[in-house]
Amino acid sequence: MSDLISADLIDLDLTGADRHEATGKLAGLLAAAGRVTDAEGFLADVRAREEQMPTGIEGGIGIPHARSAHVTVPSLAFGRAPGGIDFGSEDGPADLVFLIAAPEGGGSEHMTILAKLARKLIHQDFKTALREAPDAEAVAALIQQSLS
Repeated sequence: MSDLISADLIDLDLTGADRHEATGKLAGLLAAAGRVTDAEGFLADVRAREEQMPTGIEGGIGIPHARSAHVTVPSLAFGRAPGGIDFGSEDGPADLVFLIAAPEGGGSEHMTILAKLARKLIHQDFKTALREAPDAEAVAALIQQSLS
């Protein structure tokens, strides 16, 4: 799964008035990299998923995700949001945001990614390393190691 994320899919200064705007910025990275063919179509699928249940989890984490016909290859975009963005978690805004994009016919790939991330995100040292990583390359390496 090491090809899921690369430095060009990482925004270390993610901002947004709300979760939709922030997710839109990450989706733009996926589209620019050719991993999403239609950013707006993909975002509609992400919003539909988000309406079912918020994707914020305890500890300052947001994990919006969707299977979509607009995704060409399983991918993960990441944003570090110093100001925090509300993803619906009871403990407050998220400053670490993972956007999981899976092809519509991809079966359970995105759930495998989600499960691996969730297992890693219970460890404070991993979250701290993501928050303190000096650049996008370091973040990509941390995430790749966590998913292997």
